[in-house]
Amino acid sequence: MLTYASETWTVTEIDRKQLHIFERKVCRRILGPVYDNGKENWRILQSKDIYLSVKKPTVIETIRLNRLCWFGHVQRMEGNRIPKRILYMNLGTTGLRGRPRNRWQDEVKEDGRIVGGEGWQEKVHNREEQKKLLKTARNRHILHMPME
Repeated sequence: MLTYASETWTVTEIDRKQLHIFERKVCRRILGPVYDNGKENWRILQSKDIYLSVKKPTVIETIRLNRLCWFGHVQRMEGNRIPKRILYMNLGTTGLRGRPRNRWQDEVKEDGRIVGGEGWQEKVHNREEQKKLLKTARNRHILHMPME
């Protein structure tokens, strides 16, 4: 439920922080307090303890992997399909004043560069290569972003 349609999200820094807070809150609730033998009392798990005990990818990692998976799917589509046409559509409008907002394509390029190096865009055209690339990224936590 949390990551529904997350392959289309553009996640800002504030969104990342809020998702990490929510994830840690849920994990603390599930794992509960821990008995500390040295101090002989109960304590709440710290963030580093939570990430060490939970072996699953974080919410942000999952979102980034979903985004790369969707990008590969769109890349393998025929050129006349609507998602592929929209991905490469140029609206020809002028942008807003100030710093440009982060676009979905910018985040995909950054995620792909982290996961697959320079030639990652050629690898997504082959489905088996893309699966292997994403599986490696998921298992090695390549897209993990350490928290403050």
